[in-house]
Amino acid sequence: MGQVLDKFHGREWRKRQIRKISDKVFERVKNQSGRRNLTFEDLYIAVLLVYNDINKRLPGPHFDPPSKDQIRSIMKECDLNLDGEIDHDEFVKFIQRLTADTFVVVSKGLLVTLVAAPTVAMAAKRATDGVPGVGRVMQKVPNSMYASLVTLAVVWIQTSCKEIE
Repeated sequence: MGQVLDKFHGREWRKRQIRKISDKVFERVKNQSGRRNLTFEDLYIAVLLVYNDINKRLPGPHFDPPSKDQIRSIMKECDLNLDGEIDHDEFVKFIQRLTADTFVVVSKGLLVTLVAAPTVAMAAKRATDGVPGVGRVMQKVPNSMYASLVTLAVVWIQTSCKEIE
């Protein structure tokens, strides 16, 4: 499934999307708190904002943010300089680690699309058989080519509409 995303957005698509969300949220929370690094309270707010962005912008189901205990334990693992605060680089690693499962679910959603789209495409092609003008044109297009084009269009629309600007 990662290969499909690679074809449309390059190998670094997932990292770019997480990085965009992480950078935006880190700067927002940092500016509101007036600190250079994030404390646990700031980090918890940032995690809620990240999950809010993910739920708004990425296809798939709604994702619940982790509990405070989970955040605290991952914070300890990602706090490389052991100062009790998270700097920008630590925050990016923290968010990447926290959201790894999120993209597996998104990929499963795309997989369902890849299975359903060809079936719907072929049903639509058969439905146009009786339509004057359109039916003859559709009969000339090979089934495999038509199903592939419709599937690619559906996946491209799904991923492009949800891409973070």
